Amino acid sequence: MSESYDVIVIGGGPAGYPAAIRAGQNGLKVACIDGWKNRDGGHAFGGTCLNAGCIPSKALLESSELVHRAREEFAAHGIRVGSVEVDLAQMQKRKAGIVKAMTQGIAGLFKAAKVTGLAGHGRLLPGRKVEYTAADGKRTVLEARHVVLAAGSTPTPLPPVPFDGTYVLDSWGALEIDAVPKRLAVIGAGVIGLELGSVWRRLGAEVTVLEALETLLPMADQQLAKEAARHFKKLGLEIRLGAKVTAATLAGGGVSLAYTDAGGAQSLSVDRVVVAIGRRPFTDGLLAEGTGVVVDERGFVRVDGHCRTDAEGVYAVGDCVRGPMLAHKGKEEGVMVADLIAGKYGEVNYRAVPAVLYTAPEIAWVGLTEEQVKAGGRAYKVGVFPFMASGRARAMEATAGFVKTVSAVDDDEILGVHIIGPMAGELIAEAVLAMEYSASTEDLQRTMHAHPTLAEALHEAALAADKRSIDFPNR
Repeated sequence: MSESYDVIVIGGGPAGYPAAIRAGQNGLKVACIDGWKNRDGGHAFGGTCLNAGCIPSKALLESSELVHRAREEFAAHGIRVGSVEVDLAQMQKRKAGIVKAMTQGIAGLFKAAKVTGLAGHGRLLPGRKVEYTAADGKRTVLEARHVVLAAGSTPTPLPPVPFDGTYVLDSWGALEIDAVPKRLAVIGAGVIGLELGSVWRRLGAEVTVLEALETLLPMADQQLAKEAARHFKKLGLEIRLGAKVTAATLAGGGVSLAYTDAGGAQSLSVDRVVVAIGRRPFTDGLLAEGTGVVVDERGFVRVDGHCRTDAEGVYAVGDCVRGPMLAHKGKEEGVMVADLIAGKYGEVNYRAVPAVLYTAPEIAWVGLTEEQVKAGGRAYKVGVFPFMASGRARAMEATAGFVKTVSAVDDDEILGVHIIGPMAGELIAEAVLAMEYSASTEDLQRTMHAHPTLAEALHEAALAADKRSIDFPNR
């Protein structure tokens, strides 16, 4: 007789393991199956985020930011450091240590929540049964009252530029480079491409970003995107828009890329190429015939607003379903589903999902862009406050960027907040909370902010929406 669980979660990434932990906290019998393999062949929970995405990339971004500051900013503070040398091996060792600590920590969290962690592959069978293939190849059929699919995503390949793991790399490979390349090409100017490009540029590489679209960061507020482009150029990132890569040739220990743009056929010779054109749901081998779960033409599992699939008792969360591929969005979906299964209230407000680019300066936003509000026809007002007018930002030598609020004229509701500048990823949390509670611009105006802080910039931007800013001329 097969073993039975209240909940089986397939996938142990940032959507899956929180679902399993919350289900365990709710007193349910839970198993979480995950097949992630490190480059050494070992298993680790945490999915792409902890092993090869969010956490390791932020570790390298932090290290490279310190290098950049030491070279470019310390002198203004009266700090003389002489020649700054990069020990890439130590950076990679530190990054690996952080990843190991985070992934091993999940085992402790599972133990505390009484979750059974199973290393291997899970496949949904009809009738809420799950075929579990262990690392040694042994297969077992498990039964569950509820199944949560959290299979995650994988890098999207670019057929003309196939990955080879040495010269042409995916986002994981780009985090494992053991020597700073002299010339690096990044294909794709999305979040991943810009973050990875920033890392290697700050460490000394000549970085060229090739983006097929004609607009940089089209999903962002365009006032913010234009400001970002200016700072990327200042950093030394060369971004070529409208550049469609058509071929790659390995030669002489490097790569020759062919692409077309408004000027016709072009070529670019580099030492390494990172392909970062996006990610796709990883649903291959996830479903047996007859499960009742529907997958669309792009590979996404079809779900409703509460992440229920077309099969009774089966849910899907995270990157394998609709919506932005963001770890925090997946986490909240996993928690929501675990609470719903336990008969509790669960909800995700998809209108208040923050996005963050950990570049320098950082970029973050939540809600609608000015362009989206304008296209919707609703009368709106905008408030902008530059960090150059912030006392704390000046003390930090971090005056690049601004905070922008977009709110409705009729009822003053905050519709979107857009930040480019120091600690934008932290500052956006206040805006998310405000939007979660349908706050108005006046609510932010009347909320006292400590002085001097970076958070005052959001306060002043809200005031600026009504031409009431104290610390910057109202226009």
